[in-house]
Amino acid sequence: MKKILVTGATGYIGGRLIPKLLKKGYEVRAFVRDTRRIKGKKWFDKIEVAQGDLNNLDSIKSAMEDIDVAYFLVHAMYEGENYAEKEKRFADNFAKAAKNTEKVIYLGGLLPDENDVSEHLNSRARVGEILRRECKTTEFRAGPIIGSGSASFEMVRYLTERLPVMVTPRWVKNPVQPIAVKNVLDYLVSAIEKPELGIVDIGADVIPFLDMMTQFAEVRGLKRFILPVPVLSPLVSGLWVGLITPIPNSLAIPLVKGIINPVTADTEKAEKYFPEINLISYKESVKSALDKIYKRATETRWSGSIGKNNVYRLTDKEGLIKEVRTVVADVTPESVFKSFTSIGGEKGWLAWNWAWKLRGLFDSLIGGPGLTRGRRHPQEVNIGEALDFWRVEDIKKNRLLLLRAEMKVPGKAWLQFEAVKKGNQTQFVQTAMYAPKGFIGFAYWYAMYPAHLFLFSKMARNIVKAAEVYEGNIDSTEMPSTV
Repeated sequence: MKKILVTGATGYIGGRLIPKLLKKGYEVRAFVRDTRRIKGKKWFDKIEVAQGDLNNLDSIKSAMEDIDVAYFLVHAMYEGENYAEKEKRFADNFAKAAKNTEKVIYLGGLLPDENDVSEHLNSRARVGEILRRECKTTEFRAGPIIGSGSASFEMVRYLTERLPVMVTPRWVKNPVQPIAVKNVLDYLVSAIEKPELGIVDIGADVIPFLDMMTQFAEVRGLKRFILPVPVLSPLVSGLWVGLITPIPNSLAIPLVKGIINPVTADTEKAEKYFPEINLISYKESVKSALDKIYKRATETRWSGSIGKNNVYRLTDKEGLIKEVRTVVADVTPESVFKSFTSIGGEKGWLAWNWAWKLRGLFDSLIGGPGLTRGRRHPQEVNIGEALDFWRVEDIKKNRLLLLRAEMKVPGKAWLQFEAVKKGNQTQFVQTAMYAPKGFIGFAYWYAMYPAHLFLFSKMARNIVKAAEVYEGNIDSTEMPSTV
């Protein structure tokens, strides 16, 4: 069977594509910046891993050795300003390294008929041009991808579920062409055994964006009133989406700008070369996504991609402020680990949840992620995943969890949990760490210290109490209030 290289293995599509390829019997090599971020995946032991960076041509060439087909499934939208230039540089390097492969397969975005193309979609198209110029390429162009954990789905889901009455911009009546993530994966896998096809538009139902919300409400049994008005700009709409949904402004604004014009697909080529793919309707894709969410079976989420601070690592150095709390309990390290790796999301933070929610709201208002991202799974957590306004930076089974703050703070912050075996007991160590930036950073820390004194102390005690519940030492009714 062919040997396949997958870039973007830590992303929403790449993380779902790899198990599909393995199931088909292909040999898979994942190209990642940090191997730790895929070690927790169920398929990790079944693939090869090449660690490198798309900024480094030599590392890409090394990863490309003996490869038949290469997938380019990366983007730089989460990496801050000038992301379009970064994407161009990534594509240039990848194309140079992949020009002797049998085929490159790329997933881009549908373009509107109008000349007013958003920066995001324009960058996607430019990447495709670079790849097609240098390599034999099949470039799929898709509209909103609907699946559990996808950015487009979560935008529609949270807007519809949280707002009984919505005042929306007039362009929500524009036609769009969503597609189920299952069908996107079907096309990506099937393309391996097809000739290179150039640009292939893919999509299912052509519906107004307005209907994406009304049909979601119908599936959920909700009554919603949507009032389109002509006065809301894409920027204001994007900021509003960033406030109401888990999608940050840096992603919400490009998503909104991508649908202010009609965006539909010419699927004639897809129908000709992929007649075996049965397209799923929008409503059925919503039902499937919700079913996975209810069953806690979401494999990947949009928030799993690394942000712009991904290269920053915790170093214990002068100027790092630490707050350490220790609790000793008659439980195993496994129970303590299970307790502290299941905090956040719907469960909350086990102490002063109202304060966490208030901090999350404030963070959303100033452009941070807030608490709305939640977590992918109520118990499982992997390196690189988002957990409310934190990101998992390190995890060691039954021993340690290190979270890096992604909320807006004047400096860098971490929260670390450790379970240390001490004879027949376990010592739980909770450490808040902060590297302040300038005078404002120090002022922020000491202003928050009185709240931290009570909040973090109670959280440490409640994490141990939850571990005692897991151990069976106390009944769950004995858990103290989180207020």
